[in-house]
Amino acid sequence: MKKIWKIYFSPVGTTQTAVSAISEALRTKFSLPMEEYDFTLPIMRQNFPKISAEDIVVFAVPTYAGRVPNVLLKYLDTIEGNGALAVAMVTFGNRNFDNSLIELRDILNRHSFHTIAACAVSCQHSFSHVLGKGRPNSKDLAQLQNFSAQIYDKLCTGVPTGSIIELPGNADSYGGYYKPQDRNETHIDIRKVTPKVSDACTHCGLCAYVCPMGSICADDISQMQGICIKCNACYKKCPVSARYFDDPGYIYHKEELEAMYQRRAENSFFI
Repeated sequence: MKKIWKIYFSPVGTTQTAVSAISEALRTKFSLPMEEYDFTLPIMRQNFPKISAEDIVVFAVPTYAGRVPNVLLKYLDTIEGNGALAVAMVTFGNRNFDNSLIELRDILNRHSFHTIAACAVSCQHSFSHVLGKGRPNSKDLAQLQNFSAQIYDKLCTGVPTGSIIELPGNADSYGGYYKPQDRNETHIDIRKVTPKVSDACTHCGLCAYVCPMGSICADDISQMQGICIKCNACYKKCPVSARYFDDPGYIYHKEELEAMYQRRAENSFFI
């Protein structure tokens, strides 16, 4: 082993927190240097780092609509693992990870990574300040530390060539995408909904900088020049809370999620 990599997409920072817990623990256990590659911003999805067969990669993305975010699929088709060992991680907003983890495993294996462990970690939902509030918290981080120890033990005993980590989910179609709905299962279409800007805005431009799609115009932050994936980086990172949503369907869906998923969703680990 030569190096630990942590590679991730994390618009609001929760996925970064989770992936860092595992990668830092592995770096310490193996006494190896660590590299970080954050492909959240558009400019970072123009390239991919050179990975070697002697590296261990902890690769993380959030779950969007029960899947790997579809806006990342084109980029993820360009990555190359060169035989590196990989830990696949998805995060999810206290609802369910559905088929995102098995989809990520298949993407990594298809691009010459050897996925030897995987996990799904519940985090605070990107839409909400109360759904999964504060997660990943100390309990989650302790579980990730324990999982890192299990990965270390597995690697020390040797991983059979060609072995595939078994995961739950639909590996054929990945089950389609989860559609926002109310508790009566009536579909709510929020695909074209975008955040608005209040008079509190100071025009600092931070929202345009943190948008992972590059969709907020830097010259006029009230204008959108591309799609909104509802990651809420602009909403949650605005220093004066000037971003907001007023679409009735979006607000209703957010409130339904908060009402229906108050329980603590458990993390899942596969080794």
